[in-house]
Amino acid sequence: MQPSAEEITIYRSSDIDAPPDLRFVHYNDVYHVDASSAEPVGGLSRFQTLCNYYRNDERFKDQPRLLTFFSGDAFNPSLESSVTKGSHMVPALNGIGTDVACVGNHDLDFGVLQFRRLTSQCTFPWLLANVLDPALGESEPLGSAKKTAVLTSSNGIKVGVIGLGEREWLGTINSLPPNLIYKSASATARELVPRLREQGAEIIVALTHQREPNDIKLAELTEEGLIDIVLGGHDHYYSHSFINGKHVLRSGSDFKQLSYIEVRRKTDGNRKWDFNIVRRDVVSSIPQDSQTVGLVEKLTRALKSRLEQPIGYTTAPLDARFTTVRLRESNLGNFVCDLMRFYYQADCCIMAAGTIRGDQIYPPGVLRLKDLMNCFPFEDPVVVIKVTGKAILRALENGISSYPALEGRFPQVSNIKFEVDYSLKPGSRVLSTKIDNEALDLEREYILATRGYMARGKDGYKSLLIQEEGGTAVELVSEENGMLISTILRQYFMSLKVLGKWKMWGPSLGRHWGTVHQELQQVHPILEPQAPSTKAVEAFRAAAARDSRKLSHAGAHYRDGRMTPGGMRPEGAETPLNESESEFEDEEAAGARSDMKPVPTLISQREHELIIMRKVMRKWWRLAGLPGHPKLCDELGEGEFMINWTKAIAPRLEGRIKEVKLSGASTQKK
Repeated sequence: MQPSAEEITIYRSSDIDAPPDLRFVHYNDVYHVDASSAEPVGGLSRFQTLCNYYRNDERFKDQPRLLTFFSGDAFNPSLESSVTKGSHMVPALNGIGTDVACVGNHDLDFGVLQFRRLTSQCTFPWLLANVLDPALGESEPLGSAKKTAVLTSSNGIKVGVIGLGEREWLGTINSLPPNLIYKSASATARELVPRLREQGAEIIVALTHQREPNDIKLAELTEEGLIDIVLGGHDHYYSHSFINGKHVLRSGSDFKQLSYIEVRRKTDGNRKWDFNIVRRDVVSSIPQDSQTVGLVEKLTRALKSRLEQPIGYTTAPLDARFTTVRLRESNLGNFVCDLMRFYYQADCCIMAAGTIRGDQIYPPGVLRLKDLMNCFPFEDPVVVIKVTGKAILRALENGISSYPALEGRFPQVSNIKFEVDYSLKPGSRVLSTKIDNEALDLEREYILATRGYMARGKDGYKSLLIQEEGGTAVELVSEENGMLISTILRQYFMSLKVLGKWKMWGPSLGRHWGTVHQELQQVHPILEPQAPSTKAVEAFRAAAARDSRKLSHAGAHYRDGRMTPGGMRPEGAETPLNESESEFEDEEAAGARSDMKPVPTLISQREHELIIMRKVMRKWWRLAGLPGHPKLCDELGEGEFMINWTKAIAPRLEGRIKEVKLSGASTQKK
């Protein structure tokens, strides 16, 4: 269906021109406050314009007040939420005029404590009736959500709402408490809807966050008259069906669509309702709401200011150059692939090197949030699939098929080692492959972590195509349930912090990341923090003063630009970390801790100039036609790592991709 600025009637069961008895707006799965470039462009400001129209336009004068339903997923995943932990969406949801919401799986990505903190700032209740947490008490919903709500229209009609989720997404969230109890959605509805009727509810809305087949199953398994309409989320498309006397509706995603619903009593006296359902696309011709434009500018301005925030520290140079990651094994590729694999406890991982966009060496020293976002900007989540060894072999062959062209399909891997002869023709270059140090079994099924982009068969990875897209891979963690690489990395660096640790870091997140650390550190060691001595600080300050006078013609005098001539670490002189609880809280509160100090201006200036020097050096090296790669920095020794706010990472190479010649090498059957 072509996007249109006009109302599109999806279903009409009543031709009566009389005012409706109830008016609803429904939306689901929203992540970005900014508009996109393709139609429908979406964006919070235009979405707000439509909501304001249905709420306040003269056309609806003297009609019942609009009730607004949200079917979950707002706090993650997006690049914005990687920065804000979801807090940027609270003013957006409140401003829309949301009356009630269902908990979505991604609303829990930053842990139950953060979910409770965010929802406590919302002006409406969050519902989830069929997922219970025994730790909170008998029959208490996860995250202290409510099971049901009763909304009263301005004309006195009471609307009963029950929130329901699906079992499938519970197993994909690593930050959940243990021993959760899942109850059947249909059985829960049968139990709770009579109670809503007792409270005077005349119409029942099931507000859900589950795949469309599960919403259809809910409609099929509940007797006619129990539920009047199912307003669903989790799928990112617009869909309507009429099942067993119930409407099943989902309303697109990402502020790009909404549904406007008029409800009228049937005239036959059987307590049933007629629904007229209209789809609205949020296209660029819809004007932006001026107040919301200001809110979006405020939110994006706050996001940009946070990008300078230090989030971690590396003692090893992280090689993100295209000439490395698209041609050979990279220590950064190893680290991120291992992190993806351990996060989801998969057997192995393949990540197309085009995922890594930094195209530079990140020298030993402080890593800032902007480094992470610039290097991993893509917003397709990590997925987990079940594939055969034969499919993995074909994926590796595809990944190296264009060598030596610098194509993004080149594979970075975890728990996979393979030998390759590039002199052979594409499709027959892999000589041997091991997974977990055992020869690849072509018939065995392996659990593989990868990008959603690749599980859709992009970049030639047809062997990883999931069944839903026409392939053979079995999807275990879908794109709707997966986490962004940038978010996984952000959480990992949070887990390393010693000072300024995020207050909403709950025990469930701690348990999960404790397990990840145990496995990850077997390959990539971490260094414990050390507070610099007074003598070291004084030496740094003296060296930094000399440095500032020499910087204009320093050239390659320093190994990485973050090391003073005296061998002191600039970041060791002060603690450059201030992880405030909220990205939008008052500046005074955010800077209240005396042990959290900003990055010195001199260091920031030096690093900016070093970025320019590195780019000039790289271009000069290429234009001069020199072989190999310029060595821009050395690794730090343990004695040189002198900070006190975090543990430091040291990603390693392992020989996972080995180039050999066919002669003398054992070939592997294809």
